[in-house]
This record gives sequence, structure tokens and C-alpha cells, in this order.
Amino acid sequence: MAQRRAAGGCCCPRAPMNEDNARFCLLAGLILLYLLCGAAIFSALEHPFELRARLLWKQQLDNFTRRYRVNLGALHTLLRQYEEANGAGIRVDTLRPRWDFSGAFYFVGTVVSTIGFGMTTPATIAGKIFLIFYGLIGCAATILFFNLFLERIITMLAYIMRWCHERRLRCAGVGVMSSREESSGEEDSLEGWKPSVYYVMLILGVASIVIACSASTLYSSMENWSYVDSLYFCFVAFSTIGFGDLVSSQRQQYESQEAYRVGNCLFILMGVCCIYSLFNVISIIIKQTLNWILGKMVCSEKHQLPKRMKRNAVQPVSSHRPAGNETDAVAEVYVGRRMSGEMISVNEFMVSNKVSLALLQKQLSETAHQGPRQSYGHQNGFSGGVGALAIMNNRLQETSVDR
Repeated sequence: MAQRRAAGGCCCPRAPMNEDNARFCLLAGLILLYLLCGAAIFSALEHPFELRARLLWKQQLDNFTRRYRVNLGALHTLLRQYEEANGAGIRVDTLRPRWDFSGAFYFVGTVVSTIGFGMTTPATIAGKIFLIFYGLIGCAATILFFNLFLERIITMLAYIMRWCHERRLRCAGVGVMSSREESSGEEDSLEGWKPSVYYVMLILGVASIVIACSASTLYSSMENWSYVDSLYFCFVAFSTIGFGDLVSSQRQQYESQEAYRVGNCLFILMGVCCIYSLFNVISIIIKQTLNWILGKMVCSEKHQLPKRMKRNAVQPVSSHRPAGNETDAVAEVYVGRRMSGEMISVNEFMVSNKVSLALLQKQLSETAHQGPRQSYGHQNGFSGGVGALAIMNNRLQETSVDR
């Protein structure tokens, strides 16, 4: 035992699980702790108000039954009937019809966007069955739309930030190498420079705040909400939480009604797309934080690389690869780029999307047969994937070695 410790040069015991499982367990524990803290804070903030509301309602109910000499049991029966009618869209105040074409269009929009305000729900058995199949396809298609939007907004931000970076270098008198020279004639290459994920998070955060503030100004004037309530509604709607306590465009009549409904839909669409992109950027930063925590929990010698990799350095691909193994060849190209933290080009990104499903199928097949599972980008804590997080990892990930 002593000889093994001396040979290894590390006094820490060997971790019983690999890095991916350790990161998963650490994230699960932190989320549980986050939930417990949130529950304690919300309970301290909201529970006294709930007790006061219950007491006030009991007093109002007792005063009403004594004043009008109404049987309490009959009144409870009437209130239960109103709750059932409320589920069908009936309100005391006159509201817009729930199931005319415009109301139904608003409803299906909240379904496929996964907002689900809850102010309108199908009451018939046929409607509930149809919703299951309609939502299955609609939600999947909308998630695909959000991923494609994420791809395009990140590409646009990359071009803008690269242009600013090159302009700053020119103003400083530093020569900038042409991308044509670097990529042999590929004009749209982004290999020369990789934007920081923190700058992208800042830009998306500012864009989300601008959209939320503009929408809140509209809602506070049209819905007679306070500005804080309007901001609260914007976050709940844009993040697709959708509590349903505040819902826009539900009155029967508005000033400039058609223009307001169009603006409401546009604000919700832009807000959901921006918040979705922002959440994915924040998830990468959370993953970096988890990698940093794991690095502090183990011996530094165990995870120290033999040689610090140069930023934006691409790992060469072996030319002696067997023919026909295109998936592994393309995967190795992106391993080198992800390990260096480099921004891949648009054409390379499209190739990566084409083989991502093949990579996933290969990993699942190797896992099923207990074969060796290669962890791509494992040295910096990032691994390949499919979906929004894979897009962000391929395009914007920061290398933990550089940090």
C-alpha cells in the first residue's frame, strides 16, 4: 500500500467513479440543495400571506352567511360549481372567448411552446386525447425550432464579435491574418478566433432584459398591471414556466386590439427564444463550475496535463485511419477543436450535425455491448452530445485548461 502511494505520488484515495458520474452526482446534490434553499425562502416569504388570506376568507364567508342568511353547505356547493366552470374558462368578469379560432390559436401556441398557462384546458375526452398526440409532435418540432434558432443566433454573434475583435486589433496596429489564408479559400471560416462564452451570455442577457422591459411597458399599459407584475409575467412566460396567475391578452376588448395581440405574440416568441439560448449558455458555465469543483476535490497531480495546450491549437488527425470509418475521423477532428476550445467553422459545424446521430448510436451500441466508450473532450470536462448543449459545447465552450 505504501509503495503504491509512493509510486503514484498522490496521497488521495482513488475515486470510485469516473468524472462524468462524479459530475452528475455533484450536480444532482447541488440541485437538491438549491431546491431546499428555495423552498425555505419561498415558505418564509409566502406562508404568512397564505395564512392571512385563509383567515380573511373565513371571516368574509362567515359575514356573508350571517348577513344574507345563506346556508353554508349550499354556498360551498355553489363555489365548487364555480370552480368547475372556472376550469372551462368561465370567469366572473367578461373575458374573451376561450375556444373561438383566435383563442384556440393562443392555446395551441402555449402548448407547443411548453408554456402551458393553464387558463384554458380541454374539457372533453376527445380534446384531451387529441392534445396528447398534438403536443407530442408540436413540442418536438418547437424544440427543434429553438435549437435551430440557437445555432443561428450563436453564429451571428460569433461573426459580430469576431468583426469587433479584428477591428480592435487593426486600431491597435496589429496585423490580422486573413481567414482565406488560414482555411485555403474558405471565406466564412471562424477558425481564427473564438468568442468567449461569457461575452455571449452578457449579450443574450442584455437582449433578454431589453425585450422583457419593452414587453413590460406594453403589458403595464394594456393590462393595467404594475411594472413589477409585468416583469414577473415576462420571466414566467419567456422561461416557459407558465404559472397562469397572470395571462396577457385575455380581455374581451382592448384599444388597438389586433396590434396588441400581434405585439404580444412577437414579444413572447422573441423572449422565449432569447431565454432558451441564455439558459443553454448558463448551463455551460455551470458545467465549468462543476469541473472546477471536481478539480479541487481530487489531487492536482492526478489531473495535471503533461503539457499545457495552446489556445486555438487543433489536434492533428492521423492519416493512417482505416477507410470507411468516417464517423470516427470526423469525431476526432472535433475532439481536437473542443479540447483547444476553438470555434469551429460553419461548414464544419454542419458536418458535425450530420454525424452527431451516428456518434450517439455508436456510443449506445458500445455501451450495450459493454465495449470501450470513448469520452470526447474528456480532458477539459466537456463531452459530445446531441441537442442544444451539444451546439453550445461545439461552438462556445471555454477550455478548463485555459481557465
